[in-house]
Amino acid sequence: MAPDRRRRGAKEPGAVPAPERLDLAILGEQPTLTALDVASETGVTVDQTRRLWRALGFPDQLGERAFTRADADAVRDVVGIVDGGSVDFDMAVNMTRGVGQTMARLADWEVATLSNRVEEIEAGPDASGSRVDTALRLIGEVSPHFEQTLIYAWRRHLAAAVARMEAMGAKDEDLHTVDVTVGFADLVSFTALSNEMDRDKIGDLVEKFEGRCHDVVTNHGGRIIKSLGDSVLFVIGDAEAAIEVAEGIINVIGRDPKLPDVRVGLASGPVVPRLGDVFGPPVNMAARLTAVARRNRLIIDQRTADLLPPEEFESRRLPARPVHGFGLVEPVAVRRR
Repeated sequence: MAPDRRRRGAKEPGAVPAPERLDLAILGEQPTLTALDVASETGVTVDQTRRLWRALGFPDQLGERAFTRADADAVRDVVGIVDGGSVDFDMAVNMTRGVGQTMARLADWEVATLSNRVEEIEAGPDASGSRVDTALRLIGEVSPHFEQTLIYAWRRHLAAAVARMEAMGAKDEDLHTVDVTVGFADLVSFTALSNEMDRDKIGDLVEKFEGRCHDVVTNHGGRIIKSLGDSVLFVIGDAEAAIEVAEGIINVIGRDPKLPDVRVGLASGPVVPRLGDVFGPPVNMAARLTAVARRNRLIIDQRTADLLPPEEFESRRLPARPVHGFGLVEPVAVRRR
């Protein structure tokens, strides 16, 4: 949330710059500790403190008073987990990195959303005070309830992740890989289109694309792994359900005259889940297949075609073509009988 431009540059005696006011309102205290102070109070080394800080997504600030008492308490909590023997320090750093990456994106999302709300309030009849005052009030009203939702959502997703792990264990002794169908949906000509649109329209387009894809994928039991603005990557445990997801995305995106066309690629096989992401040949293949798909069409690999019930689906091999990283590949077009 940007500070009120009318106040920019003001140097009233004792005034706190607007960005600091927002930071302090959120943190609730002034940073007074250095990395050495945190290390001394928590019993870890300075290097370990810096590793945790970087894992959260913040740059090294050795020697600066960049840490609060809450930061020290957080380090103490992590050290307590390590001391308890549940995980070692390297594992704790990996978990911290996952939290940092997730929270960074969530924070950006929240700030962008609240910024729009601040502008609406400032432009409305109920505007009072500066933009900074409005932002502070809005944060104070939203944050307590949002924090409760955050914990609730984390627990629900933790339960779902454990259930997936149990299902994997029932099928395979190797819990480091899982067989899934990976989907990649990509907006056509997004770069050229974005060069012609203003910032607000681009944001609305991306939000609508991501939101609709998310609804379709989750409705069929899949998961959005990540979105890249003009594309989304998802996984689902059943190839037939993956076809339904792809058809749904084409219907809600490609059939909407107000949105760009979309291409979808599907590939199946073992992937390695890691810190909320997935890795493996099916991920790369699904992404590559979107490059050969026609507008508002679905292309799959042969392994996905083999998983589909032949009495319900008809597949047709397309001419072989070079696919980066895979050599010559024969994509497969599929349709319902």
